[in-house]
Amino acid sequence: MGKRVALVLAGCGVFDGSEIHEASAALVHLSRGGAEVKIFAPNIEQRDVVNHLKGSPTEEKRNVLVESARLARGNIQDLAELKASEFDAVIFPGGFGVAKNLCSWAVDGKNCTVNEHVRSTLQAFHSAKKPIGLCCISPVLAAKVFPGCEVTVGQDKNVDGRFPDAETASAIAELGCKHICKNVNESHVDKANKIVTTCAFMCKAPLHEIFDGIGTMVQEVLKLA
Repeated sequence: MGKRVALVLAGCGVFDGSEIHEASAALVHLSRGGAEVKIFAPNIEQRDVVNHLKGSPTEEKRNVLVESARLARGNIQDLAELKASEFDAVIFPGGFGVAKNLCSWAVDGKNCTVNEHVRSTLQAFHSAKKPIGLCCISPVLAAKVFPGCEVTVGQDKNVDGRFPDAETASAIAELGCKHICKNVNESHVDKANKIVTTCAFMCKAPLHEIFDGIGTMVQEVLKLA
């Protein structure tokens, strides 16, 4: 029987929701791995709505659950309904929506707060010793909720201009966590906490390399499940 995996989204679109390619890559790799997936998102208002053509905020108001339903093809549930006992693992794709809607990292950095349902979901899977997969910026959720854990967001220096957000690694270290430098096609497994992370679009890389990196994360999550 395939592993049961919960996928948690943060909206739809890189600048104010879940990164679409990352969510799709996770779903493709989970499908290939024979997993049974259910998708969730918090039923809350987005922090902002960005015009993705212009890259600037608008005056619109949108709901994270409603927007995430676009990626889930309508088959989605409120995160408040997620029961860790019904799943073997949980995965969080990245995108600025993670840093805006699932927590306040985009505004507050390491001093951010984490949405109550996101926090309780992470804690429930961790307490049950079930694996947690995170990519792109979403490893900051683990860094905030589980002091002392190990994660990667890529490199801690802007190597060849490919890691423009390398300072995130320093902020993670300031939270008392260990940042592990990895390439885009790799993931890191914190065996003690069963947390698997990969940098995805935190690296400026060809799409297929990001796709492959997310694949390694999904594979490791399914191995641990």
